[in-house]
Amino acid sequence: MKASLSYQCLRIYFANYHYNPDGMWDLLLQNLAERNILLDTEELAIVQSLFTYRKFKRNQYLLQEGDVARHESFVLRGIARTYEVDEKGKEHVLFFGPEDWWIGDLYSFLSNTPTRYNIDCLEDTEVLQVSKENLDVLYEKVPKLNKYFRILFQNAFITLTHRVGAILSRAAMERYQEFLQKYPHIEQRIANRQIASFLGITPQSLSRLRKQLAKK
Repeated sequence: MKASLSYQCLRIYFANYHYNPDGMWDLLLQNLAERNILLDTEELAIVQSLFTYRKFKRNQYLLQEGDVARHESFVLRGIARTYEVDEKGKEHVLFFGPEDWWIGDLYSFLSNTPTRYNIDCLEDTEVLQVSKENLDVLYEKVPKLNKYFRILFQNAFITLTHRVGAILSRAAMERYQEFLQKYPHIEQRIANRQIASFLGITPQSLSRLRKQLAKK
C-alpha cells in the first residue's frame, strides 16, 4: 500500500523530486492537508501535471464578463476580486481572493455558459489553475479530490448565500466586522473604494465605521 504523506513530508518530496520554484506548491499542499486530504507520491505527481501555474499583473483579468470560465484558480500570491458592473456602469464587489483562496465563477465553470462577472487582480498575482477537463481527470485518477472539491463547492454555495443575506438584512457595521473576520490582514492592501463596494456603502461611510470601531 502506498503511504500517505504529512504536509512536511510533502514539502520534502517536492523539494527533492519535483519542480517547485519558491515553494510554489506548498500552499496548495497545506490547503489539502488542512482538509485531511493526504496524497501519495503518485497522486501528487498527477496533481502537479494537471494544474497550470500562471502570473498576472495588477489590473489584469483572470475572467471577463461574457467569457466562459475555463479554470478555477488557487491564489498563491496577491489578491484578486470578483465583481459585476450594473447597467449604470457601477462596480459591485462580491468577493476578494487573497492567498490560500480559490477564486472563479463556479456556475460558468460547471455549466459552460458565459459569466456575468469580472475577476481582476488588485496586486501582481500568482495562481495555480485547473481546467474543467483536467478536473474531471483528477476525479478519475485521484478519487480523494472528489471529497476536497465537493467541500469547496459546498462552501462556495454557502458563502454566496450568506453574502446575499448579509447585503439584504445586516447593518453596515455588522457587514464591516464580518469583512474583517473573513479577510484578516488584507484591509491595508485594498483600496477603500473596493472595501466600500464590497460592503455596499460609500467610502465616506466606511471612514465613519472605522472611527466608530476605534472608539470602542
